[in-house]
Amino acid sequence: MPQNSAATTLVIIPTYNEAENVASIVERVRSSVPAAHILVVDDASPDGTGSLADQLAVSDSAVHVLHRTDKTGLGAAYLEGFGWALSHGYTQLVQLDADGSHRPEQLASLLTAAETADVVLGSRWIPGGAIENWPWHRRALSRGGSFYSRMVLRLPQRDATGGYRVYSARALSRMDLSSVDSLGYCFQIEMLLHAVRADLRVIEVPITFVERVRGSSKMSPRIAIEAMARVTLWGVTGMGISRAGARATAAARGA
Repeated sequence: MPQNSAATTLVIIPTYNEAENVASIVERVRSSVPAAHILVVDDASPDGTGSLADQLAVSDSAVHVLHRTDKTGLGAAYLEGFGWALSHGYTQLVQLDADGSHRPEQLASLLTAAETADVVLGSRWIPGGAIENWPWHRRALSRGGSFYSRMVLRLPQRDATGGYRVYSARALSRMDLSSVDSLGYCFQIEMLLHAVRADLRVIEVPITFVERVRGSSKMSPRIAIEAMARVTLWGVTGMGISRAGARATAAARGA
């Protein structure tokens, strides 16, 4: 169990220049899933996000802050957050964006699914999933990235790039996190690949993804192209699961 707490769920929120959003997203998580704790992982935001998070932590013992000294990417922030969570005894670890694109109000459904799964993906591309306020080119970039990753790596899941997820501590212990080296957009794909290769039970739950209202997105075509280049390399070098393995995995998951 987490030190001095009965909570077992930790919501990890990476931040970089999210001063306009951090208080709101923490409030929404606390309101939606009151029993969960929150870890804000701040990459030395020059806009003062880390200091604002510290103030939230002072007023709420369920909020914690991990300060990183450099901006080294989303993947690095999550991996450090996972390490902190595991060392403090949490058993369910949630990935959640700070900008409000992942609705905390939908977290309860992901946690319910996690009762019978090792990894839960909040999915935009299964029946019931949706995206709001995205222009066509962002929608095409995201859907195309998931499709390409699925085909090259033989992944049975529909949404390979989404970041709204729940991992059990058991799942992370089986995924060999020390070998995960993707730092940016490709991190989500690599984590899913490790989960499937570890023969974990991965299920998808529909979510509605909402474009941020405040602040600017860190996504760019260059980042997406770099991610797809890495996926291509994994496919060429055989890191993806086999075709037979993909069929067996999909059948076992009911995909």
